[in-house]
Amino acid sequence: MMATSDQVTSASEPLRAVSEVELPGRVDRLVDAYERTFDDRDRFLWKWIYSLFPEFTLSSVPDEHARHVRTQKTVLTMYVTVLDDLLESHGDRQTFREARRLHREGAAPDPSAAGVNSEAAAFVERVWTAFEEGLAEAPRREEFGDVFVYDLDQTVNAVEYSAVVSENPRIANITGARRYDSHNMVMFPYTDVDLMYSPAFELAEFGVLRDMVWDLQEMARIGNWLTTWERELAEGDYSAGVVVTALQEGVVTPAELTGADDHEPIVERIRAHGIEERFRRRWDRLNRSVRRRGSGADSVDLDALARGMETVLEYHLASEGLK
Repeated sequence: MMATSDQVTSASEPLRAVSEVELPGRVDRLVDAYERTFDDRDRFLWKWIYSLFPEFTLSSVPDEHARHVRTQKTVLTMYVTVLDDLLESHGDRQTFREARRLHREGAAPDPSAAGVNSEAAAFVERVWTAFEEGLAEAPRREEFGDVFVYDLDQTVNAVEYSAVVSENPRIANITGARRYDSHNMVMFPYTDVDLMYSPAFELAEFGVLRDMVWDLQEMARIGNWLTTWERELAEGDYSAGVVVTALQEGVVTPAELTGADDHEPIVERIRAHGIEERFRRRWDRLNRSVRRRGSGADSVDLDALARGMETVLEYHLASEGLK
């Protein structure tokens, strides 16, 4: 079906917003350093996420902290993304395991450890140090710090989970993708960073907020899956929910995925089974659910947070093939 002019205009608006982004100096310098060390991601990705953050930042973050929080979460995104690329793009478990000690143990990676890429490890340490230094003045860092470290560990575990599924596609299952792989979207750590800068947030509402974030992160993951699964499949990454569903339902076999030189026939077969549309319908159901819960807190606007996820999906769809 040919896109209408309204659809084309709608899709171009997020791309226009991304193109007009000027990254803050702290992020821009890290991006320059990233490009000297890696070639996995285009600058578009960092501009894309920086452009999008205001749409799903908690309303409890006052204006005086908003720009700094936006920068912090962009730096955090780079940390997680580089860890992800070490596994998915480079198959470098040694450097990944050394680098993740930064948030798990507060310890620098050992560049002399066997198999470690010292240049990559040094860059990850630079990114993490920039993030930690940026938290120095967070009003509620101590209150939410332990939860943040726990949540970030779940995100990095999800990164490793995706790699394990890609290496062992016979273990692929949609329950694991929804409950585990969705942590890859960093939604809980992003929320914790917001809360560190939310002086008026009521702790009594923390559970209500986190209950909603469970659904929001799956919604974010679905948007990511719908727009990246074809590229990732060609790259040997079989962890996207669309592909996992195809494996679980026998639409494709692990042997076909790992043995194919040309994945286009597999892509067409998956499309023909309507799996993408099922994920779109699930996103709609989750969206209706979170919108019904939008009045469950007083110190943070949950309805605004839920509306922001609609913009996240819009950005995902508009940027298909660009990140």
